[in-house]
Amino acid sequence: MTTDHVWRQIEQLLGTATNSVILVAPFIKKETFRAALDAIPAGVQKITCITRWSVPEVAAGVSDPEIAELAEQDGRAVVLLCHNLHAKLYVADDRCLVGSANLTGKATGRVPAANVELLVEADVAHPEVQRVLDAIEGAAVPGTVQLAEQLREQASLMHSDEDSPRVLVPGQDRQPARWLPETRNPERLYRVYNGRHRHIGSDVLAGVLRDLAHLDIGPGFDEQAFGSAVLARLRAMPELHALTAAGRMNLGDAQADLAATGDFTAEQAQRAVETIAAWLGYFDEVHLVPVGPWEIRQGKELT
Repeated sequence: MTTDHVWRQIEQLLGTATNSVILVAPFIKKETFRAALDAIPAGVQKITCITRWSVPEVAAGVSDPEIAELAEQDGRAVVLLCHNLHAKLYVADDRCLVGSANLTGKATGRVPAANVELLVEADVAHPEVQRVLDAIEGAAVPGTVQLAEQLREQASLMHSDEDSPRVLVPGQDRQPARWLPETRNPERLYRVYNGRHRHIGSDVLAGVLRDLAHLDIGPGFDEQAFGSAVLARLRAMPELHALTAAGRMNLGDAQADLAATGDFTAEQAQRAVETIAAWLGYFDEVHLVPVGPWEIRQGKELT
């Protein structure tokens, strides 16, 4: 079997299309996407590409947001983003291939040292195929050229930051240590998420990007949805168990608990707790109460 067997499967399927094509893959590289567009007959006027972009993945080189430019140049294709996408699915009219292969050189065998991948043919009407397509339709947001440029810029900034989170390789990389909010000004998060960081110093910006990478919020959210996603991530932190369970958290106890792990000095633990309090004050409905050691409590402050 030739190393490009998977690519030949995809190319042959796309060549049979007469009406529409759907390309679904978490990771898509520019050159392989261009080859896929070239394989689709000129008479096909509807090409939908669903993928996912995240800054760490773009920085790691596993995904090229520049496919948005190719789609725009082609004129037939649109790019949609589904942040929790893991399925790989290639559809031409009523036929499809499902399996493990992303639309990259290594996955399709278009470059040396190809991955071992699998694609099998299925009917697009299969209930599981339709379930995946329906789930994507409900979650996808447009992958515009502007958004692609924004993510590439942030990926370049992250690539130059040695402390930024990296894409993990299962079985090879260590799992990351616990994450605690880093930036002291949570109002900067949405600005940077939207690419508005021209007046933020490089050291501060690096911290905001690290926080955004750990939060792992998909692109295209408005400010309200972004804030809700951040809050959900905060409430899932084990350090905030007391607040989520009882509606109040003693900041002195939280600081002592962090220091007791041995991962933080007393000063670092204090700063971490103060930063968490600032984030909660910005994204949640909480207030500080100076009762003995300060407490942070759920809900509005009564006057």
